[in-house]
Amino acid sequence: MTLEESRTAPARRTRGVTPFGVLMAVFGLLLVFLVIPNAGPVLRASQAGQGTPGVFTARERSCIRHPGHEACTLRGAFRSDDGSVERPTVALYGSGKGLREGGTARARDVGRSGTVYLRDASHEWIMNVLLLVAGGLLIFVGLRRLPARRGQRSGSGESGSGGG
Repeated sequence: MTLEESRTAPARRTRGVTPFGVLMAVFGLLLVFLVIPNAGPVLRASQAGQGTPGVFTARERSCIRHPGHEACTLRGAFRSDDGSVERPTVALYGSGKGLREGGTARARDVGRSGTVYLRDASHEWIMNVLLLVAGGLLIFVGLRRLPARRGQRSGSGESGSGGG
């Protein structure tokens, strides 16, 4: 590179992380820290047959109605088939359709605090992966250094090679 080329080459300057970027990164960290503790149980729940098999007995069904949609949660007790695990108060993830108070369903305990799963594989891992990716992107984008803005004022009227 000649001296003249080095004078006209654009300087690559960066500016620091913005306060908004820090806020984005903090929110990303929060997402990651919410997902990580449940990663093991969620992965076990994603595979049918994983966990301790047993029976969930529903005691309470609570529903929230949204326009065109109803979301219900079943709470009750879980007892493993061999009797080694008894959890008196748990929620059933994937609340079985048609299951009412007093009804039972085959379930499995995958080690998640306060929740047991239906016998079939759970798709909860998909949302957890999406949240983890979103958190990672927020951290990356929030903490990256941004290129500095360059003013386009060049009043000197320089031209490259006087070719006219």
